[in-house]
Amino acid sequence: MAKKNTLTQNTLVKLYMEHVLEHNHAPKSIYTFAKSNGFEEADFYKFFANFEVLESTIFSLFFTNTIETLESSKDYPTYDSRNQLLSFYFTFFENLTANRSYVVYALNESSNQLENLKKLKGLRSKFLNYIDQLDIEVLQIKNKQLEQIKDSVVQETYWIQLMLTMKFWLDDTSTSFEKTDIFIEKSINASFDLINISPLKSFVDFGKFLIKEKISMH
Repeated sequence: MAKKNTLTQNTLVKLYMEHVLEHNHAPKSIYTFAKSNGFEEADFYKFFANFEVLESTIFSLFFTNTIETLESSKDYPTYDSRNQLLSFYFTFFENLTANRSYVVYALNESSNQLENLKKLKGLRSKFLNYIDQLDIEVLQIKNKQLEQIKDSVVQETYWIQLMLTMKFWLDDTSTSFEKTDIFIEKSINASFDLINISPLKSFVDFGKFLIKEKISMH
């Protein structure tokens, strides 16, 4: 049980995830959640307004843990933006895999996919800011308004890519999710080549991989 004097954000997240995995549903109320874990309901609100905010925070913490891991490496700052993003993906999906049972539940809880995606709100904000800070090189446009639109398009493109990768990972049945690793490498390389208007060899390579996987999965 959680002790009142040791209650933290991380403790609440851990208790919530454990409840979901043990019962296959969210707690019925904040009151019962607090009572069953030995703390006062009022203490919950010191950290979260409701369960929806807590659920969004879980995916934000996956992102934060990923960044902390990357920044602890002396090599990461020396990488170019392509390899930094690749490192982010591999580390982020290691975090997801370590919590796969919860992630699968959370992203499939509702039959309304939009409801499930609300849980990624905090992750989306942090990820878009991360992409902006990567300073990915793209075709320069000598117009301030168009430049701002371009930056937004780049962020949204990489967010969609992350969502597609998560969907692939959720459906991946390969050993140690090795096909997801291939998907990550090929999709990131293809996106960088496409945005940089470089030869499309890796993009074509990625396309061949997707066609092969579509055929094999059906």
